Amino acid sequence: MTPNTDPAEDIFRTSAEVRRRYGVSDMWIHRRLTDGSGFPQPLVINRRRFWKLSDLVAWERTQSAGA
Repeated sequence: MTPNTDPAEDIFRTSAEVRRRYGVSDMWIHRRLTDGSGFPQPLVINRRRFWKLSDLVAWERTQSAGA
């Protein structure tokens, strides 16, 4: 196992932070989670959703590469 060299991998974002990041609604997030777009699945803790920042960045890169 390699050591974590990217501290962004340890940063989790809440649903509210993800909505602000993309300027979208909760419905947009719901649609991305179910439309096969590859949007990262959240980690759910106590019915709250958290996304790894590194997963979001990786998804953004795939979106810009496909554009």
